Amino acid sequence: MRFGPVETASAEGAILAHATRAGAVHLAKGTRLTASDITALAEAGLPSLVVAQLDSGDVPEDEAAADLAERLASAEIGAAPAATGRANLFAGEAGLFLPRRSVVDAINRVHPGITLATLGEFAAVEAGRMVATVKIIPLAVPRAALDEVLSLLSAEPAFTLAPFRPRAIGLVQTILDGTKASVLDKTARVLRKRLERSGSRLVRETRVRHAERELAAAIAASHPEEKMTIVFGASAVIDEGDVVPAALRGAGGQVDHLGMPVDPGNLLLLGHLGERILLGAPGCARSPRENGFDWVLDRLLADLTVTPRDITGFGVGGLLMEIASRPQPRDVLPTPDRKPAVAVVVLAAGRSSRMGGPNKLLATFDGVPLLRRSVQTALRADASAVHVVLGHQAADLRATLAGLDVALHENPQFADGLSTSLKLGFEQAAGEADGVLVMLADQPLLTAEHLDALISAFRPLGEGAIVLACDGGRRANPVVLSSRFRPDVASLEGDVGARGIVQQHRDLVREVEIGPAASFDVDTPELLSRAGGILANPPSDGGSA
Repeated sequence: MRFGPVETASAEGAILAHATRAGAVHLAKGTRLTASDITALAEAGLPSLVVAQLDSGDVPEDEAAADLAERLASAEIGAAPAATGRANLFAGEAGLFLPRRSVVDAINRVHPGITLATLGEFAAVEAGRMVATVKIIPLAVPRAALDEVLSLLSAEPAFTLAPFRPRAIGLVQTILDGTKASVLDKTARVLRKRLERSGSRLVRETRVRHAERELAAAIAASHPEEKMTIVFGASAVIDEGDVVPAALRGAGGQVDHLGMPVDPGNLLLLGHLGERILLGAPGCARSPRENGFDWVLDRLLADLTVTPRDITGFGVGGLLMEIASRPQPRDVLPTPDRKPAVAVVVLAAGRSSRMGGPNKLLATFDGVPLLRRSVQTALRADASAVHVVLGHQAADLRATLAGLDVALHENPQFADGLSTSLKLGFEQAAGEADGVLVMLADQPLLTAEHLDALISAFRPLGEGAIVLACDGGRRANPVVLSSRFRPDVASLEGDVGARGIVQQHRDLVREVEIGPAASFDVDTPELLSRAGGILANPPSDGGSA
């Protein structure tokens, strides 16, 4: 492949390296240039283009991505169509994702332009969750390199999925004087929720005194369908002579392992009674937050064997206290003297394609352009900074913001989709803030009070790391994301926002009800008029009325 600038007149048949605009002509990256494209670009006065000219042994990016994704797919994992050199793979059912590091590494070492990224080992996924992505970095790769990768996959798959299998589960909780019924009720509720993704169910719940003999009887008295018993002790298990392991042995069972190098989750017990598995749950498992209990439970529900050797191998990566998805007492957290700093990013790069011509952000409300009005709303909120991402008609929009204390960022790739503007704005704002509030510039009902309500609900870590505005319980915009999601945002592509990030971190979400302001935007002339806006140049068919 030959890559670089060529004269426009000689570029027919080449692949366009970058999205190109010239007058009324707009061509996307990856376009194979036709004679009519060349004529239009030449007439628009574009003397040269950056292109890729393929050799006979080259495979175009989408074809290579599609071939590789097809080979990676299986009965449990499906592949989406390739676009812009990328093909994503998705779980066909809920289960545990099992990548083979040796194969993935071997693929990524064949050619720097052929890449495969996956979720981590034993990641729990629901049906439809993206588990891997193929990305062909250049516009084409050598056929020999692609064939080598496909040959590797013929010998051994790069990953598999262990589907969850429904189980009948028994729950036994012990009680001490002062144990609150509400705590036991919550524990049962949280466990039922944990079991939902595998289709498992509680077939019994028993509550007994925290005493060896009573607990042994409760363990022994299982339901006929019960394949696993989970015991929550009123006090932690710290020794094999403690109440829970002693009761298991008293019921005729065996302790297989006590303790686990995962924090939180250290105090887990694994044992069995005949064919029935018994788990002594650590106290942290009363919370829905991820902990070591989930690691063991999910493996068992996916029909994977868990041995003492497996458990003692959990240490690397087992310090869950330090991941973004939970509060971190060892981190520097905001204090009453330092509230979380939240920056606002206003996305204003779109083309207003549904307006029939005029840019809706230049429409006026009481004489004020919509973009300026939206940015003034952001400036009145309790935000650390306001950033605005421009694209379509950037010069005109920039002029409407004269005199406002905001940082302006122009996105040259705005035509490639929403993600390009979100990535640019988030990267600029996240470096000096704990969180980023992302708002659309075309929501005229939003007030500073609405934004402050979202900012007040935000926490950099744990629940509240994602805050969503709602209208009558329906999630909409704006959204606040912890700055720790910078890598997640940076990986977005196409005309997508943060929905995938929200879906992957549901336990971190806080919802804030702000009413119709969350869901009302002015995508059409009719909606703009209803909101009180006036288009500077209404469509010729009268659509602004």
